Amino acid sequence: MRAAAGLAVLATVVACGGEPHGVPEHVVIPIGATFRAAADSLARADIVEWPRAFRLYASLTHRDRGLKPGTYLLQRGISWSDALDAVTRGKGLVHTVTIPEGWSLAEIVPVLAHALDVPPESIDAAARDTALMARVSPAGGTLEGYLFPDTYSFPDGTTARAAVAEMVHAFERAWKPEWDDSRAVLGMSRNDVVTLASIIEKEARLSEERPVISAVYHNRLRLGMPLQADPTIQYALGHHVERVTFKDLDVVSAYNTYRHPGLPPGPIGSPGAASLEAAVTPADVPYLYFVAAPDGHHEFRSTFAEHTEARHELRRKSGQHKSGPPS
Repeated sequence: MRAAAGLAVLATVVACGGEPHGVPEHVVIPIGATFRAAADSLARADIVEWPRAFRLYASLTHRDRGLKPGTYLLQRGISWSDALDAVTRGKGLVHTVTIPEGWSLAEIVPVLAHALDVPPESIDAAARDTALMARVSPAGGTLEGYLFPDTYSFPDGTTARAAVAEMVHAFERAWKPEWDDSRAVLGMSRNDVVTLASIIEKEARLSEERPVISAVYHNRLRLGMPLQADPTIQYALGHHVERVTFKDLDVVSAYNTYRHPGLPPGPIGSPGAASLEAAVTPADVPYLYFVAAPDGHHEFRSTFAEHTEARHELRRKSGQHKSGPPS
């Protein structure tokens, strides 16, 4: 009895809490979780120090029912009353969404809309917001390429525009000032860099190959050769194909880099920091061609004859017989 009374007094005193402080912590309350499990989750995140006393306080205040499952973003030092409000009324709920490197706007829109529980049309409209576009000056009429790939935690009720704005801000935070110096030397606009980086992102499977792939495209641009980048054909087609064929090269689009020399009008996806870095710091190599091996690495060559031999050799090793366009 005395122990219970002591806990009750302790719970009442501690419930008043102190001042919120530190970086907010993620707390996950699974569907069907008991209040004990929820209290333990809060304790592991250091939101509450004494989970048993916290459970007693919740029971005394008749708030140990009606847990709302989900992911919460809570600060240390909040009162127990506020912690209870969060997990029973959903006040601290956040929607976590991960945008992988290389995703296009067409891939981002439905995933972000689902996470925020908003219509896809609202995300699409936000990606065409003129004020947001003015911040980064894209050339394609949308924020394609500028919604930075990362994991985001959006508070419940976040609007489409607020979410898209945060992703643009993440791009701005990721952009390094020295990249402006490098792009100036290369004679590239920032949109050029993001566009090239988006192609590199789609091509690279191994991180160490990014600067080499970048060099191939820089070398082609310098010589006036078409980029012949298969990912731009995929983007122009508007749907995924397992393998780009000669027929696909007939697609009528400014993004068809087999038919149009130079960079396409804008990015074809959202590049990560490593690809942005590679776009402005290409390797010092003479290669003009590369072909992907089944294990994901690329074979790089300087002449078309060497490239043709490399393609035939890889086909012999993998048992392939169908030929695609010689990129």
